[in-house]
Amino acid sequence: MNAAPPMRTIELRKLSFRYPNGRVALENLSCCVDQGERIAVVGPSGAGKSTLLMHLNGLLPSPAMTQEAQAQVFIESIPVIKGRLPEVRRKVGFLFQDPDDQLFCPTVREDVAFGPLNLGLAQAEVMLRVNRSLAAVSLPEHGARNPSQLSTGERKRVCLAGVLACEPSMLVLDEPTSNLDPRARRQLLEILRSFKGTQIIATHDLDFALDLCQRAFVLDGGKIQADGPVEQVLANPVQMDRHGLEVPWRLRRGA
Repeated sequence: MNAAPPMRTIELRKLSFRYPNGRVALENLSCCVDQGERIAVVGPSGAGKSTLLMHLNGLLPSPAMTQEAQAQVFIESIPVIKGRLPEVRRKVGFLFQDPDDQLFCPTVREDVAFGPLNLGLAQAEVMLRVNRSLAAVSLPEHGARNPSQLSTGERKRVCLAGVLACEPSMLVLDEPTSNLDPRARRQLLEILRSFKGTQIIATHDLDFALDLCQRAFVLDGGKIQADGPVEQVLANPVQMDRHGLEVPWRLRRGA
């Protein structure tokens, strides 16, 4: 008996986006992502990585978001259009590059509780999720602290706890290891490895991509220039150089 094919969690159909100043950030971009895949999105600065991520839960609207027939982004077959954003955002947990863009409450506990409360959950369920999520990111005793008193790594983990408390089916992370020391980076890697859902990670940290992801997109000029197994993509010196990247040391022959 044949196994059922994996569920498609993300589908992009000829996604294009132009900023108000006229700069083209994404151009005719199409791809599919299956349930449970961990995908690294790599490329030079300005390639469109953050722009792509923000389309996955409607943070950057495009004209096609106004009508279902014209939708260019689908999350678990739900079109990312204005009338469906609450459904989409319950499924897509988004982690910003700068934790200060995500933290705004007086205490860690309030920040982590913000998302579940906005889902309309009962107070008892919210507190259960807050405690569980803080434990998952190894910050169970930090609930009463002010986020501004924490290190960058701790603030990023608080942000991730807030995302996990909403119990999304996928994570979208923008440069999650930026400004992290080696210990904080290792802790984040362990947390993400334990998450069973789909993960899309824009990163310049190619060793982190190798440690976590199975597949990689090379994004440049608003287009996916390469798509394949992460080691195969990142070990191609001609391709990497063409797009302003370098082969990680551990993939270099003779290293």
